[in-house]
Formats: sequence, structure tokens, C-alpha cells
Amino acid sequence: MTEKLPLYQTLANTIAERIREGQWAVGSTLPSETQLCKLFKASRHTLRHALSNVERDGLILRHQGAATQVISRQSPRRFTQSFNSPADILRYPRDTYRINSIEEYVECDEHLARILDAPVGSSWYHIGGVRKHQGSNHIIAWTDIYILPQFAELTSDPEHAQIMVFEQIERRFAIKIDRAEVDVYATKADKLVAKRLSIEEGSACLVIIRRYFDANGTLFEATVTHHPEGRYTYSMELRSTRAN
Repeated sequence: MTEKLPLYQTLANTIAERIREGQWAVGSTLPSETQLCKLFKASRHTLRHALSNVERDGLILRHQGAATQVISRQSPRRFTQSFNSPADILRYPRDTYRINSIEEYVECDEHLARILDAPVGSSWYHIGGVRKHQGSNHIIAWTDIYILPQFAELTSDPEHAQIMVFEQIERRFAIKIDRAEVDVYATKADKLVAKRLSIEEGSACLVIIRRYFDANGTLFEATVTHHPEGRYTYSMELRSTRAN
């Protein structure tokens, strides 16, 4: 016997199907809640629950006081990373790789100084590229990596695309991470980031900034990564330690 779906899920499936069929195109907005309630003969409570599920599936984007926007016809594939130790937050799963499109020496300006917490005028080597999933080649992130100039040769390593840069530095130069800072915040993709990630300008992104320090407190690498909404999930499990 087939289990009957709740009304809100049935409605969510109907709305999602109409989006996939192109009734509401990507970039357009859905009718108002009042109009949708009338169209589907549903209560506002049921409709909102349904829209919440459609949004969770990555097809729409809702903001309080604004029209609901259609952002995709298909649910994006999600990749999940679980952490077993604090150090795991600094690396990506082994089934991802990076394709560099930027490799250049740069001088730290005022904007970059705020990100790196480094002196204006200091020299860095900038690596920029997309990170993809091996199985599907889906773009899951764009990353700007800033390392000290003496480490620039790492980009010629045959395994550079597969290995995290901080791991390359540790292996080749025997520099160990003594401390790491991680900042996480949400933003909207600007024109340049949107182009690099193949998403619409203004789309929601999760930004993660990581800074790596050696035993002397010297910053030797900083990364700024933009994750498009719905493309990647960080999962962390925390367990309490009971005293004996």
C-alpha cells in the first residue's frame, strides 16, 4: 500500500514540477502567496510549508517582503563533508580537484590587507581557480589563494590540483600549521564571482576565509572561497566527553 503524502508535500511536488516544465522560468518570480493559494486551493499555512520544501530543494529563493524568485529548474547536487577532527575543516574531500585560471604575483592593497590581515605593500602569490567534483565535474566553489612568494613553485607540482596548498607547503617546506583562523559569512555574488561560478549575479553564496599561521605566528597562506547556495554542505559532528 502506497503511503499518502502530506498535503504540503504534494503541493511542493506540484510547484516543483511546474518550474521544471518551464511554467515559471528561471529568473522570474512566482505569483503572490494569495494568488498561489487561490490557484491550488490551499491554505496559506500549507502553501508556506510547501514553498519551504521547494526552497530547500534549491529551485526558489525567498526573502521576507520580496517576491519569491525562481533560481533553478533542477535541484542542485549537494556534496557533504564530515569532520573527524578540527584540522579537517581546512581541507576538502579527496574526490574534488581545483583548476587554476589565475597564477600571479600581487602586491597587497588596502582591500586585500583587510582580508589577509597583512601589511599594505607586502608581496604575495595569488592562485585563483574553481573546485570541481571528480564524478560530475560540478563547480562547487571558487577559491582565491594567497601564499608567500617563496612558495610559488608549488603550482608546478603534478599533484597540485588534487592536494590542498597548505599540505603542499607542509610537505615541501616543512612548515606546519600552528594556528588557523576560519571566518564564515553569507553574501551575494558580484558580477565577477558569478561569472566564475556560472551562476546569476546576486545569487547567494557562502564565503569561507581561512588563514594559516606557523609556529612563529607568521601568516603564510590565506584563502577566500565562494560556495554557491546549494552546491556544498559542511557537516561537523561534536560529541561530549564525559568525566569518569
